Amino acid sequence: MSVKLMIVALLSTTIAAASATAQALPPPVAQPGDSANDARLKQLFYDSDEASLKRNPVEAIFRGDLRYADRLGDYLTDAYLAAERAAIEHDLAALKTIDRTKLTATDQIAYDVFKTRNETDLAGYAPAILKVQRDLPIDHFQGFQTFYPDFASGKGAAPFKTLADYENNLRRNAQYAAVLIRAIWLFRQGMKDRIVQPKLVVTNMIQEFDNLIAEGVEGSTFYGPVKTFPATITAADQARLKAAYAAQIRDVITPTHQRMRDFLAKTYLPVARDTVGLSALPGGDAYYTYLIQQRTTLPMTAEQVHQLGLSEVARILKGMEAQKQAVGFKGDLPAFFTFLRTDKQFQPSSVAQLRDGYRAIEKRIYQRIPEQFSVTPKTALEIRPVPAFKEKTEAGGSYEGGTPDGARPGVFYYNSYDLPSRYMWEMETLFLHEGVPGHHFQISLAQENTALPAFMRFGGNTAYVEGWALYAESLWKELGMESDPYQRMGGLNDETLRAMRLVVDSGIHAKGWTRDQAIAYMLANSPMARTDATAEVERYIAIPGQALAYKIGQLTIARTKAKAQAALGAKFDPRDFHAQVLDTGSLPMPVLERKIDAWIAAGGGAAK
Repeated sequence: MSVKLMIVALLSTTIAAASATAQALPPPVAQPGDSANDARLKQLFYDSDEASLKRNPVEAIFRGDLRYADRLGDYLTDAYLAAERAAIEHDLAALKTIDRTKLTATDQIAYDVFKTRNETDLAGYAPAILKVQRDLPIDHFQGFQTFYPDFASGKGAAPFKTLADYENNLRRNAQYAAVLIRAIWLFRQGMKDRIVQPKLVVTNMIQEFDNLIAEGVEGSTFYGPVKTFPATITAADQARLKAAYAAQIRDVITPTHQRMRDFLAKTYLPVARDTVGLSALPGGDAYYTYLIQQRTTLPMTAEQVHQLGLSEVARILKGMEAQKQAVGFKGDLPAFFTFLRTDKQFQPSSVAQLRDGYRAIEKRIYQRIPEQFSVTPKTALEIRPVPAFKEKTEAGGSYEGGTPDGARPGVFYYNSYDLPSRYMWEMETLFLHEGVPGHHFQISLAQENTALPAFMRFGGNTAYVEGWALYAESLWKELGMESDPYQRMGGLNDETLRAMRLVVDSGIHAKGWTRDQAIAYMLANSPMARTDATAEVERYIAIPGQALAYKIGQLTIARTKAKAQAALGAKFDPRDFHAQVLDTGSLPMPVLERKIDAWIAAGGGAAK
């Protein structure tokens, strides 16, 4: 896995942290019916995961494994990339020695997921593709500066329960600074290769570093861990740690942030490009083709993606027209969009109103959950605002996973920046997606399922993870979200957003669309606020292909559901279908389709 894909996994599929036990997962245990091939397969999964955690200490910490917690990793180095590639090639070679036909049905699914994931990752090491990834090491969504400060803040995944935890964090912080220095070197290499970031991405990164620098020392996110201590740490150690953290912020972290900020502003920005799409870069077309397949798990072309998006937008707009008529609005659809964007009744008056609104939505949904789900997560869910240092560039909501043992809750983050643009008519669908039964259910149920190998519990492909969350939005009626017609418009708006992503992402990266052209398209085809449309477009520019997976994954899940309903008739139970989709962790779309086909052929019903 490249470092950029690792960060995307942490940020987008929200790999969740387990409780801080400093323990590895136990070796695999044979299950009834396992053959020698099944045992060898499970041992391969275990050995591969153990080696990966050693190479990727951050991922280990997110999972609660603290054996390597004194290090951050060799990210953005040639040695790291070589080790990752060698591991992939080793695992694929080992997999070839295992006879798939002699595995249990469950292990055949795991075999297919492991094979697909490794083959896709290996394709990313093709020279032309790897060069683009290396020359663009960070951006304002996928940089270490976007997730690491919160990770190390005392409120993130890094634990602060013991003296060793505090000391380990100091070591990781120093290595974080080294990663940023390596990013500067790679940016310079990209300048030589004529592979550089768009100006707007650079400007956004400069703003991020300005925000971090402006925090000072005791106001720094990095100072957060020493503002409170567990009772087990002595007063003398507390004083020493406060001094050490302050000195590191003053002498290492802030100077590194300043060095990166000055490099970006004075050296890199003048040569950054005015274009925003990958097609403008040497090797950009090949890289985008790879990203489409990596994100969606399907062999689609940019043109196929674009045309699918256009047809989906047209279909959903018809539903919006019907909803406009249902609420009795007099005027055309663009006028209705303007009404939804500007009428004060849809604008929250306070952050507390947003928070309380989401809590009320959660309560209503849970009253109907038993009708749709036979199994629910043990992990609780908390509702919090997006941290202030990154709220300006964040989306309207996001999710961070909790722990398999329930010791730390999952978190639904809502964005209160530019409060009037956080329309109340979009609250229900946002919570269905990010919270219940979207990301919170899918991620929590996977990581709580100890029968799965680690890569299926804690990893995930974007098409499945985001496809499920978008599918969860479609359950609004079944989960009691039908009292407010404007909230239904919010649901259609969010579905339109995911369809527009197919058009806009491919337009930007394969058809030469400009930033303004992309924003104008989104505003013309939805009631989105300009603030949201701008943030969305700048996200697609920074993370090519990632946004494609939502709609394509959702369409695949919806198609398998319709197929099951038609085949099973009265025997179809949504609780059984949802269990089939969720009980084996994140699956590539072709693997999921084969699984549902086998379930249908067996007559449906609850898992045996």
